[in-house]
Amino acid sequence: MTEVYIYDAVRTPRGKARPDGGLAGLGPQELVRGQMAALSARCGDFTPEALILGCVTQSGTQGGHIAMLAKLHAGLPDACAAHSLNNYCASGLSAIGQAVAKVASGEIGVALAGGVESMSSAPFLSDRAGFYTNEELPPRARFVPPVLGADRLAHAEGITRPELDAVALTSQRKAAAAEADRCLQASRIATGALAGEECIRPQTSAESLAAVPAAFGELQAQYAGALEGATFEPLHSIAHAPPICDGAGLALVGGEGLGIAPRARVVAFAEIGGDPAASLTAGFAAMDKVLTRAGLTLNDMDRIEFMEAFAVTMAKFRRDRGVDPARVNVSGGHLAKGHPMGASGAILTSTLLDALDACDGRHGLVVLTGAMGVGAAMIVERQ
Repeated sequence: MTEVYIYDAVRTPRGKARPDGGLAGLGPQELVRGQMAALSARCGDFTPEALILGCVTQSGTQGGHIAMLAKLHAGLPDACAAHSLNNYCASGLSAIGQAVAKVASGEIGVALAGGVESMSSAPFLSDRAGFYTNEELPPRARFVPPVLGADRLAHAEGITRPELDAVALTSQRKAAAAEADRCLQASRIATGALAGEECIRPQTSAESLAAVPAAFGELQAQYAGALEGATFEPLHSIAHAPPICDGAGLALVGGEGLGIAPRARVVAFAEIGGDPAASLTAGFAAMDKVLTRAGLTLNDMDRIEFMEAFAVTMAKFRRDRGVDPARVNVSGGHLAKGHPMGASGAILTSTLLDALDACDGRHGLVVLTGAMGVGAAMIVERQ
């Protein structure tokens, strides 16, 4: 199999998903084109044989095959294949994984892969899929909103409100501090009028977090059938949920011989499904799978980008894995900076490369987890 490299990876800042948000005036295809232009400026000439984009809400401005639209909008060669995929919150990393597999097999030599989500123009669930509300499906097959899954997981794991508050506070503090660190933002590309993360709340304190009430308890009655009558104390507040936002990220993936120095070698990639009733845990399984595949451990990872898919996932990671917190999400996480769903995997990949460069590290791990049993993870070795 061919060795696969990430030659570069870039990302937008994340803009609030509202009409006056920093990226709201740019269509998703324009967000992607900006990332392509940045990669061209940073890497020189290359000819992608495929553009693979993750995007969750593929309707409205993101409908009609968003990768094809982005390809045409950016003027990529006609021969460049375009693929749009939806793997919920892991979509952006799944797209990179598909590019890695295509290059490793020899099918193609170079690809652009990542994701985009314009939640200001294509809000969550606005595709109105019948799956979201179909009560004729068996309970196990019914859709459960991610935040409801987060409360259910906290109940099952015995995770407390103070633990959730601690996770949220750490994310906010790290994110605020990282805004002034040029090394940690080396691959973040100013887009439109937005140069920095728009969702961070730097004034967050332990007292302000403790004062925010739980916000999602009414969903238990709405989805009682899918929960099969189970009830549990609602714990997550809006402060424990990643803000909805707009954003994009893109990686240049290829084999040897591009004529430029790669930033990282892909050591291993893994995807896995999980129990939908234990929503948001498949990322842990994907992480274990990719570590086994690479023959490495968490202690071998100099930097880790672990998606904060609600505060409960990071609380569980902290408690169960015993990893040095100084190596995890060093520039803050989703709870502070937001979750542009289809783009998150690519954004965290770019963030990981910056974090490895900043500490002169060797190995890095990125982990994505999503609703209904979705998980993906990748290990890279900095070059």
